[in-house]
Amino acid sequence: MHRDKQQKKVLAVHDISCIGRCSLTVALPILSVASIETAIIPTSILSTHTGGFSGFTFRDLTDDILPVIDHWQSLSLEFDSIYTGYLGSIKQLDIISTLFSRLKQADTLIFVDPVMGDHGKLYTNFSADFPSKMAKLCKHADIIKPNMTEAFLMLDEPYIEGPYTKDYIESIVKRLAQLGPKLVILTGVYLTGNENQIGVAAYQQQSDNIIYRFADKIDGVYHGTGDIFASTLLAALLNNQPLGEAISIAIAFTVNSIKRTKAAQTDVRYGVNFEAGLAELGLLLQTKD
Repeated sequence: MHRDKQQKKVLAVHDISCIGRCSLTVALPILSVASIETAIIPTSILSTHTGGFSGFTFRDLTDDILPVIDHWQSLSLEFDSIYTGYLGSIKQLDIISTLFSRLKQADTLIFVDPVMGDHGKLYTNFSADFPSKMAKLCKHADIIKPNMTEAFLMLDEPYIEGPYTKDYIESIVKRLAQLGPKLVILTGVYLTGNENQIGVAAYQQQSDNIIYRFADKIDGVYHGTGDIFASTLLAALLNNQPLGEAISIAIAFTVNSIKRTKAAQTDVRYGVNFEAGLAELGLLLQTKD
């Protein structure tokens, strides 16, 4: 058995976009700087991410996933958390469901980021039945982190542009919780009367409580920020930060990465400068016992 009780261990199941600072290229450094050992299962390899680039290469690694799991089971590996991001096909969703059943222990935290759409639209490479299949995967999760588009897709509702009332957001997160997760982290939330801020609504099913956290909106589209937020949130939770504080840390780290990039006026296709904040994040997350 390989599980150091003094160090948390996460399995991150994401694609590798070799250029673009998203998925595994942000999850690995963020979790590592938080002193979390990180194992990976790459679902695909792309020369760049798909936002703003053309002519990128793509290699599907679906057929490699189950053999990896077979080998790991022979090593009796255990994980404190299994963290999934971009899954490129319905076949991969089915395989990840199998992965959960074979690698999850009683205390393994399952964190599903149902990456499949944004700005009101399903990503073009997904079939129309993908959201309903993703919703079924979410029943295995302890935590899910959809954005507003992904929430509407999984609930099979037409996308509605915000701002939203708190009552409406409450109805959305509670319906998402009915899919199965104990905790719903809904991102991209902005409320009527507070249109200049955007943030998160977190619903805990057991306590029937909703936590809101917001930051000022920043104009522009910044790729990879959802992965940065999710990875930071998971790192904070595994380092025993309370939920509200963990969300605040993840928002602040993501926003500061965007601000750094905006100030530098770099090409946003290449993602945001999160690296400059890693040392500070690591110190912050290691102070909580």
